[in-house]
Amino acid sequence: MASRRSARYEDAPRPKLDRATLRKATRVFRYLRPYRWVFAGGLLLLIVTTGLSLLFPLLLGELVDAARGDADAQGELLKRIDSVALTLLAVFGAQAFFGFFRIYVFSYVTESMLARMRRDTYEHLLRLPMAFFAQRRVGELNSRLSADIAMLQDALTTNLAELIRQLLVVVAGIVLLTQVSIDLTLTMLAIIPVVAIVAVFFGRFVTKLSKKVQDRIADTGVIVEETLQGIQNVKAFANERWEALRYGTAVNEARGLALKGARWQGAFVSFIILCMFGAIVLVIWRGVRMLPAGEISMGELFTFILYSMFIGASIGGLPELVNRMLKAIGASERLMDLLEENAEPVTLEERTAQLPLRGAIAFEQVAFHYASRADVPVLREVSFIAEPGKRIALVGPSGAGKSTIASLVLRFYDPVSGRVLIDGKNARDYDLSALRDRMAIVPQEVLLFGGSIRENIAYGKPGANDAEIEAAARKANAHDFVSSFPEGYKTIVGERGIQLSGGQRQRIAIARAVLKDPAILILDEATSALDSESERLVQEALEQLMKGRTSIVIAHRLSTIRDADRILVLDKGIVAESGTHDELIANANGLYSSLSRLQFESATA
Repeated sequence: MASRRSARYEDAPRPKLDRATLRKATRVFRYLRPYRWVFAGGLLLLIVTTGLSLLFPLLLGELVDAARGDADAQGELLKRIDSVALTLLAVFGAQAFFGFFRIYVFSYVTESMLARMRRDTYEHLLRLPMAFFAQRRVGELNSRLSADIAMLQDALTTNLAELIRQLLVVVAGIVLLTQVSIDLTLTMLAIIPVVAIVAVFFGRFVTKLSKKVQDRIADTGVIVEETLQGIQNVKAFANERWEALRYGTAVNEARGLALKGARWQGAFVSFIILCMFGAIVLVIWRGVRMLPAGEISMGELFTFILYSMFIGASIGGLPELVNRMLKAIGASERLMDLLEENAEPVTLEERTAQLPLRGAIAFEQVAFHYASRADVPVLREVSFIAEPGKRIALVGPSGAGKSTIASLVLRFYDPVSGRVLIDGKNARDYDLSALRDRMAIVPQEVLLFGGSIRENIAYGKPGANDAEIEAAARKANAHDFVSSFPEGYKTIVGERGIQLSGGQRQRIAIARAVLKDPAILILDEATSALDSESERLVQEALEQLMKGRTSIVIAHRLSTIRDADRILVLDKGIVAESGTHDELIANANGLYSSLSRLQFESATA
């Protein structure tokens, strides 16, 4: 099972460091635009601090040469030494001063960018259609929103600035080396082409390996998300050990890949260290041989060695920085892929007035299939009319298309062919947010958020006052049990409402729908999973809720829809029968009558 769950990550195409990937990754920097001048100031501070650090070897070389001055001019010699030392202290002070502001500026720009990116990504996720969420897992999306952005945070706060600084040190250091001794510079640079060639090949290999590690880590996150969401089932089936093994397998796979990367990275770093220190030893050997001939002074040799060490350390750190930046490019590419998903035309702006809607619904020759299963039609030329304020019940075997009709009314999906009309107007022509604002759904499996009962009821009308919330709870037969809790409406319901019974969760959902005051109401088997007493209380609340509203009732228990104005019997995606309860039950050979007999026999068995 674990291997099957992981397969989609292994089989997914690995991002390559080509022009298209870089173009997509650099889209992240559009978030830099509002802070571009602050960022430019940070770059200027970076150049200043790098330049100040490069003065250190030069001044130390002068200090060495000053100490080797003429012993007869002792006073002048000491003054020169003191002057160079004071200059060094001034350089260190300036570097500390500008370094503080450099770090703060880069952190300010990065945190501001990522805050906007987090908001935009989350808001874009909210706008994505149900078809997207049907093909993605929550754990994967959560990983993208947290782990990938965290990786970008490290890259933009520290790694990018450090990469620029190291490159500046290498370039400026080599220029300064040529000013000291061209012969020694050529000796040191002889090793760089070898290192560069190895770095190119290593970078490509580590990029692919790091993607595998990231995907494995995301995979473990998905397992945790699924297990904790379904913890009740895990415990009911006593499968704690199996879940622990599944997670352990995924963690070990990620560990194995990470260790493989660590081995290669360690080998490369060791190679870099060998090359760099070998070059330094070669330079010292060459420089010492030049001293007797007067081709170089002791201070200049000292300066050259320090610059060589600076450059060597920078070159040695470049592979790790490049590796981190490559990981950040992969993370940014995933985020950009997410942001490029086609979103629904919903708005996050506050709605000042409700859409005037009577609630008439009409399906005209509607056909539908899911994008992932184009060869399996769900609805075939379905047509029906629901007058405003009427109750339309949908019954039929599992997979007949009942819930799909509800999804089309809510515009979670649009028909493949045909039209869904609301008040005689094509549903596609309405503002999507305004249309859904006039609808409400009470599902079979109620999802309550982890806050208080008050907050869950108020979800139907954010900003509602206590009187409105209590009135809605009374209509939903929920006020009595809510008042029985010590904290009343402030009672915390727990993760997904686990602190409440099924009937209590249903009545909270009904109160939420009452508070919303919709024109169109959808009841998706809202009482099928309840005991008799809970069903009675919930059914009474639903009767109150349905008054004066167009209601689409998906029913499993036929006894709950006897009073429906019209019953549609669905079978294999078509409307097999249509009529009132009495009309349909009178047809002894009909599907509705057959379903009714089966339920009666099951109840009396």
